[in-house]
Amino acid sequence: MKEYNPENIRNLAFIGHGGSGKTTLSEVILYTCNEINRIGNIDEGSTVSDYNKNEIERQISISATPLHAELNGTKLNIMDTPGYSDFSGQVVGSLHVVDMAVCVAKGAEGIEVGTETTWEMAKSQNVSLALVVNKIDNEHSNFDNVIESAKSHLSNDVTVVTFPLKEGLAVDSVVDLIKMKVYKYEDAASRKFTLSEIPADVLDKANAFREELIEKIAESNEELMNKFFEEGSLTDEEIEEGLKQSILDGSLIPMFAVSALKGVGVQNFLEFASKYFPSPADKVVVKGELADSGTTVEVKCDPKGELVLQIFKSLSEAHVGELSIFKVFSGTLQHGIDLYNSNRDKTERIGQFFILNGKERKEVGQLMAGDIGAVVKLKDTHTGDTLCTKNFTVKMAPIDFPQPIIRGAVKPKSKGDEDKISTGLHTVHEEDPTLKVVFDPEIGQTIISGQGELQLNLAVKMLKDRYNVDVDLVEPRIPYRETIKGSCQDAEYKHKKQSGGRGQYGHVHLKLDPVTRGSGYEFVDAIVGGVVPGRFIPAVEKGLNEIMVKGILTGSKVIDVKVTLFDGTYHNVDSDEISFKIAAAQAFKKGFLAANPVILEPIYDITIKVPEEFMGDVMGDISSRRGKILGMDSAGLFQIIKAKVPLGELYKYSTNLRSLTAGRGTHSREFSHYEEVPKEIESKIIEDYNKSKEEE
Repeated sequence: MKEYNPENIRNLAFIGHGGSGKTTLSEVILYTCNEINRIGNIDEGSTVSDYNKNEIERQISISATPLHAELNGTKLNIMDTPGYSDFSGQVVGSLHVVDMAVCVAKGAEGIEVGTETTWEMAKSQNVSLALVVNKIDNEHSNFDNVIESAKSHLSNDVTVVTFPLKEGLAVDSVVDLIKMKVYKYEDAASRKFTLSEIPADVLDKANAFREELIEKIAESNEELMNKFFEEGSLTDEEIEEGLKQSILDGSLIPMFAVSALKGVGVQNFLEFASKYFPSPADKVVVKGELADSGTTVEVKCDPKGELVLQIFKSLSEAHVGELSIFKVFSGTLQHGIDLYNSNRDKTERIGQFFILNGKERKEVGQLMAGDIGAVVKLKDTHTGDTLCTKNFTVKMAPIDFPQPIIRGAVKPKSKGDEDKISTGLHTVHEEDPTLKVVFDPEIGQTIISGQGELQLNLAVKMLKDRYNVDVDLVEPRIPYRETIKGSCQDAEYKHKKQSGGRGQYGHVHLKLDPVTRGSGYEFVDAIVGGVVPGRFIPAVEKGLNEIMVKGILTGSKVIDVKVTLFDGTYHNVDSDEISFKIAAAQAFKKGFLAANPVILEPIYDITIKVPEEFMGDVMGDISSRRGKILGMDSAGLFQIIKAKVPLGELYKYSTNLRSLTAGRGTHSREFSHYEEVPKEIESKIIEDYNKSKEEE
């Protein structure tokens, strides 16, 4: 297998809205570069990228798929990422290791919500950007409209490199502004194209686009800018050098016209990518931190440097096995080497490693800095971990996966499946770290949370498919709190039981008072004269602790109460710890119910980003959820709404927000505080709780 220096590697992620044709484009690229001998089809489920059962059934990408191809001695590593926001973690993981994000949009629909969202992700990861306008074979394709939309919605630095000679069903040619030639393509399966001169009726348009391109290149360098103003043009060498630099620093975003289905424009894109897209060696030096001291250090993309690689994705497929996908940031990886996991203080032996095209894997002898590969699952290494030599124990920056915005509770249909469920969900989390799994002992449920309903439903389906475990996804219980607003001066309970032999006797008087929110629970021993002997005081406390965890009204934890034990009686023979524990719990229950008890609910801070035209609908919806609007800010074409909303009103909110905003609204949430539940809501909560107890 050929080995590639960093200068000859291009790491790309195809990003964009669902259905924009990223997978088909990837397929045609593999075919054009002779990696595969026939072009697969999404409808038939035969593409290299979308090979797992769920992807084939749903005809969408669910996981980011590593691919590779070679053109003119340059290796292209391509991450074909999903377009649906439920799987945004796959996009984030891929963007963490590539140098170039290629955003794919449609010729007819243009810039859609997924285009904007993934574009922002790429910008936040500081990678260079390109725009491919696919599906120019659509009868409603309008490349000029997409240019305007891209400049206004994405960036004014979007600059045309190729444009279609004509659009629609008969499309077969693009004008290349670097070569100033027309590329006319035969059918995609032939891999053939011919070059010709630009027709006279299109020449003015081509010259105008080329002038804009050269002007943009000149702006990247003061020397070039001066020359351009003096002479009105640049040499081919200056254009080449300026193009590389301006793409690298983000001042120029190349835009290409493509029909992946017909193979039109693909060769132009590939030639440009191999020549002008940044290599790992071109990128700004990546920083990490030393494992022992936390000191920031530079990790240079040098094949002769100390070996550093980071796992950015895990895979577990029946026909693929368990694989860890990694990028080599420094050094050269070879078989049989021991590496140190700086995140977990473990050592891993690297056996066989591979390069991947979907489920097909090819073993390689070594991988140099900048390259991407896969190793058979490591025993103590997980997504985000860094493996390095003992001479340079560094941690690469963690992958900043998005926080969950939707949650559901997993309810087994059969008893005894808990271990299988735990194992299965752990595997799902390994493959997609945005899917979080936690057992919440307070509400007694396993909660899965993530980016959308489809993601959660697929996790449940995976349990069935791989582990033969049937579960329902239900609304999670809300972790309410209970407290009091009034006082009870004397809550008395006498526990007395006689049965032939030794009996039980415990008798206490308690005083209950509310305390400031957040103060917690306070116990005061105010016994005088030993009316309750000291040896029974811990039993009283234990009884109080246990009943406060179980709650009185809804089975929820009691908080912010001061309990004073001030009186009681005991029996020399019959009194014991159990008796005083029971007496304390029952006295507390009586006192709690007499002290104006209330239920508190968790309130969340939510930040919603929506286009201005949907503001009214979204704000009305927040109000209907008992939410309070705190304020609004502008962010370009979007409005940012900040609000506080009860957790009980946020179930499936992300799904609802998408439907309210034509898929363009996003939100994040964070716990804020507990607040008293309105009386009409409180009575329903208690009623539902009592009903569930009866059903049990």
